[in-house]
Amino acid sequence: MRGFEDFNPLAAALYFAAVCGITMFCMNPVLLIVSLIGALSLFFIRNGSTHTKVHIFALLMFCAAALVNPIFSHNGVTVLFIMNNNPVTAEAFIYGVCAAGMITASFYWFYSFTQIMTSDKLLYIFGLFSPKIALILSMAIRFVPMFSRQHKRVKDAQRALGLYSDDNIIDSLKGNLRIFSVMVTWALENGIITADSMASRGYGCGRRSRFAAFSLKKRDIAFICVTVLLFLLTLIGTRGITFTCYPTVSLSSAGVFGNIGYISYTALVLLPTFIDIAEAVRWKYLISKI
Repeated sequence: MRGFEDFNPLAAALYFAAVCGITMFCMNPVLLIVSLIGALSLFFIRNGSTHTKVHIFALLMFCAAALVNPIFSHNGVTVLFIMNNNPVTAEAFIYGVCAAGMITASFYWFYSFTQIMTSDKLLYIFGLFSPKIALILSMAIRFVPMFSRQHKRVKDAQRALGLYSDDNIIDSLKGNLRIFSVMVTWALENGIITADSMASRGYGCGRRSRFAAFSLKKRDIAFICVTVLLFLLTLIGTRGITFTCYPTVSLSSAGVFGNIGYISYTALVLLPTFIDIAEAVRWKYLISKI
């Protein structure tokens, strides 16, 4: 089964850039609601009913962001109540809700991005534009787990020798400083060994070839074209729609072009969901034929 995550990383990255670009730089409540629905649909179709802590964190973040603005901003003409001699207005609350929706939608989009765009996919994208940055990034990603494992080995060895103690704060601090000194020496030595190894293999002596685990297929090109088309239609269609909260809440009428923009963005944010659902239905159909 080939779902959205099986597309070429370049196509997936372009899609997330288009969707998140509109979400993060737009305060139109219609587009924000559509974006949040699309982000949640992609999240649920990938993770189901799991990740309860993620939803709790997102809900708390939404409530906090929505309440911060009316507490500190007192603009607007519709006063709801007075708190500490300061008016709390409906316009400030609505603006806070829109800002909270933007933050929450972006949070879910980026969470799905981290699930789909794995380290090998990011290295592939960086390798297309800058092989040197891709090399540095791959070495950094490789070095982090190595550093963690070496730190555990050194700490276990120090504890086995009786040089590390958690019971006393002073002894624990001395032990951590000793381990830190050992790790700095190890990291510098490992860097020198890696540089010598690369030099002995002829790195930097001539033109290098590169290996790519992904290829750009027809379906990827079609997906990129659809993404770009829907993105441009959204920008052109919603360009004339204005939304203001101060001094009063006002959302201009969409019109024909505005409705086209809304429909285009709805199709754009739901595109991965449609692809995954279609692939799931196709997969079940093929299984039923066995």
